[in-house]
Amino acid sequence: MAGDAPRGRGRKLPPKRIKLGTKSDVRARTVLTEERLASAYPHAECALMHRGPLQLLVATILSAQCTDERVNMVTPGLFKRYPDARAFAEADAPELELAIQSTGFFRQKTKSIIGCCRALVDRFGGEVPPRMEDLVTLPGVGRKTANVVLGVAFGLPGFAVDTHVTRLTARIGLTHHSDPEKIEAEVCANVPPEKWSDFGMRLIMHGRLVCAARKPLCAVCLLNDYCPSSSVLPGTVGA
Repeated sequence: MAGDAPRGRGRKLPPKRIKLGTKSDVRARTVLTEERLASAYPHAECALMHRGPLQLLVATILSAQCTDERVNMVTPGLFKRYPDARAFAEADAPELELAIQSTGFFRQKTKSIIGCCRALVDRFGGEVPPRMEDLVTLPGVGRKTANVVLGVAFGLPGFAVDTHVTRLTARIGLTHHSDPEKIEAEVCANVPPEKWSDFGMRLIMHGRLVCAARKPLCAVCLLNDYCPSSSVLPGTVGA
């Protein structure tokens, strides 16, 4: 770890800075990581239950600061009550707030969902557009949500950067950036577009199953022979 910052109230220590090496080193590490995760998690899937782009869009908005498990408990009844974009656009806000309250930040999420669906009805005939340029103009939709929809619902290139992806790309040494857009740009520059979506999903799966935030399971990690953050010495556990 780099030098400790002075301790003070409310002051955090700077994060450990990984030596990435040259651009060629980063590219090689990224390619190897993608290949190994593809082997470990051949069936990369989005954990949010949905049918079609609209349901995925709404579920992804609900997933902010909330677990996928909790969202999946809420959405079956929600999608039955609001079957299309017009139904969401015309929803009574207090009623929708009550339906999604358990996902947290329900007032802002209600505002985003209603605003987003009104825009879909007004500008896109009630259909979710399959273009990043259009998706990010919708209320409550940023690049992460747009990339999830593009990659999962439409099968188009999309690399979604959530907290797991942010953590893993830093730990593995795929980027120095903490800004999601910069992480997306750097990682995508080293991976073919057709692999972006699955790679993102596999990083998320690996983050949940192995490379946890508090206690990463380095001893059983298939990246431990080259991951610069690994607590296991290279070569001591199978490469």
